[in-house]
Amino acid sequence: MNELFAARLKKLREESGLTQEELGQAVGLSSEYISLLEAGKRTPSIIALNRISRFFQKNISYFLETRENPFALLQADQRLSPAAKKVIASFQKICEEYLELERITGRRCQQAPLYSGRVSPQGMAEEERRRLGLGNEPVRDIFRLGETNGCHFFRMNLPEDDRISGIFVYLEEKEAAFALVNSGLPPGRQVVAAAHLYCHYLRDRQESPIVDNLDVIIDEYVTLYSPREQFAQSFATSFLIPPSKVKEMVERELKSRRLSYPEVLFLKRYFGVSTPAMLRALRQLNYLSRSQFENYFKRDHEKEERAIFGEVSVEEKETGEPGPEMVLPERFFLLKKEAELIKEEELALEKIKSEGVSPAGKEESEEATGEAEETEET
Repeated sequence: MNELFAARLKKLREESGLTQEELGQAVGLSSEYISLLEAGKRTPSIIALNRISRFFQKNISYFLETRENPFALLQADQRLSPAAKKVIASFQKICEEYLELERITGRRCQQAPLYSGRVSPQGMAEEERRRLGLGNEPVRDIFRLGETNGCHFFRMNLPEDDRISGIFVYLEEKEAAFALVNSGLPPGRQVVAAAHLYCHYLRDRQESPIVDNLDVIIDEYVTLYSPREQFAQSFATSFLIPPSKVKEMVERELKSRRLSYPEVLFLKRYFGVSTPAMLRALRQLNYLSRSQFENYFKRDHEKEERAIFGEVSVEEKETGEPGPEMVLPERFFLLKKEAELIKEEELALEKIKSEGVSPAGKEESEEATGEAEETEET
């Protein structure tokens, strides 16, 4: 009980930007007592539990109990439509199958570290890039990157009326993370939604399940949502479009402080994002004036990109042919094949045992038969 309480108390305090002394003053407890609670060296009293839970606006059970299955919580969420819950049920089924494949093959994915404390979204994006060895180069495939770092990404078409960009689920007991991206979104928004969910994985996994509205992946609208969503979106922008690389490209390669529209398109193709995402990042970095931003934003990006470059990158396409109902990671198929081979080997061994001959005995018998045949021929 102490370890669970300690971890969740420390996370909430650090996310709120409070020192142990500040939290102690806010809830009427000493900083020494808060320190002992976070170290797991003291069991909180009923009075302390009540004060801390009221301060953070959490139920007492949040600090004491292992979370209910996140899929059960999603199915009980009255804000989700029956159609969305049907998709979530399919999502749960494929997650369970994935876990079973990892069990059979013995190939569990190692979890990325859980970030906490007062780090900024930009600082966290830079730190994660260093951890992954990305430097300041573009993330060429956010889905593969997440998959190889312990967050399994699936893409499924979610009902339009539910206005969901993505869903994050963390199974605490199994230490397994899954992210569902709405494949009904344009490709560019799917990339941003995936980076946004990846932040939840790195920072908010203990808050699972998390359902992201469509607006939280748009910088102009995310300010209407919780600090958690604002943090995740700022992280996503910095992670996909590292400011240091933008500065390098603009000031060294393009040699310009005010960018033309074709230069914006060149940059967005380099970073592998949509034009709106690139425009927002450049505006935040003051490489575009407000009038430029508004003027460029209104243009037909697909048409102008095709006119300049002869083709349109996939991230720019707003519409297209309907994709498959479900897109699974390549690693899922790899483990599925390995599991099939393991089962085939097990069946072969069972068959040999049922015939009363050990594998070694069978090999010796085959060798003896071969030698007899050679002698007879001689």
